[in-house]
Amino acid sequence: MTINDLHSRKLILFECISGSRAYGTDTPQSDTDIRGVFAVPQRELFGFGYVDQVHDRTNDVVFYELRRFAELLAKNNPNMLELLCAPADCVLHRHPLMDRLTPDLFLSKLCRDSFAGYAISQIKKARGLNKKIMNPMAKERKSLLQFCYVLVGQGSQPLADWLEKRGWVSARCGLVSVAHARDTYALFYDKLATLGYRGIVQPGNDVTEVSVSSVPEGEAPVAYVYVNHDGYSSHCKDYRQYWEWVEKRNDTRYQNPATADRLEHGKNYDAKNMMHTFRLLDMAAEILATGEVIVRRPNRAELLKIRSGAFEYDELIARAEQKVAGIDELAQRSSLPDEPDVARIEQIIIEIREEWYG
Repeated sequence: MTINDLHSRKLILFECISGSRAYGTDTPQSDTDIRGVFAVPQRELFGFGYVDQVHDRTNDVVFYELRRFAELLAKNNPNMLELLCAPADCVLHRHPLMDRLTPDLFLSKLCRDSFAGYAISQIKKARGLNKKIMNPMAKERKSLLQFCYVLVGQGSQPLADWLEKRGWVSARCGLVSVAHARDTYALFYDKLATLGYRGIVQPGNDVTEVSVSSVPEGEAPVAYVYVNHDGYSSHCKDYRQYWEWVEKRNDTRYQNPATADRLEHGKNYDAKNMMHTFRLLDMAAEILATGEVIVRRPNRAELLKIRSGAFEYDELIARAEQKVAGIDELAQRSSLPDEPDVARIEQIIIEIREEWYG
């Protein structure tokens, strides 16, 4: 089933403009997102043809089947509540049957987790993004050799530095595991290159273990080496995540410093994402305090300042965490039910279907 099918078969119950244009935070560069609700034909509802969501290639246009829409509303999903409470000037089509789905059916204290919980996850994401921006990783991954250390007195030295000071090369080194000492090896050196030692690390980017060698009986170790396998594993994970992020990121938000809408805005955080974090926190507080979903944001100017990078990263994080604490207090005092009456919602959905199908 396609978007064209929904229109041609007259299956649409509701259609509206959503996203930044509904919030009032759009800019000239903003896309126009369309969201809506449809009802599958009765035969497909009863048979194997049920489809719960239809979207276009870019996900700019998405329609939810009536049952899926109600299920998400019952969980206080932010996107669905915003759709249900869309500003009048954003509504493109509304069937009278949609009037039966009123906000009071769905609003509950679940919004604390659905709105604020998602915002909290975005704060954590912002911290991770800030870390990536502030600590870019070299294109070449570090070698396991860079996580090897020579034990010296009560401390240690990087093995590569220790070898360089002596004019020695890693290829002439031999390692032997030390019994009962995890990740610790006796280091031997073959000055004449006649003993066939295997070196410290074999060539290759996917090497995760040092090489061990056979050492002639009677040879004395020149030092003991500790291999920080945990540190190397952590580095490999961070390296992979960083370069996957670089590859998959939306480059329109990572433009050069001369571009007004660039990611960093000189502040090293994703300002657009931060703006939506504050929007969700404000909406959660409003729902818990007043029982209303205010989609068109009254504090548009402040949100756009956040988007423009007018605030420091640490200041925004502190403000966001303060808002989260306030939302927790509001949730305790709110007169909203703990969760919606699912049986009542189900009955209304059945009634809507009965009238829709005739």
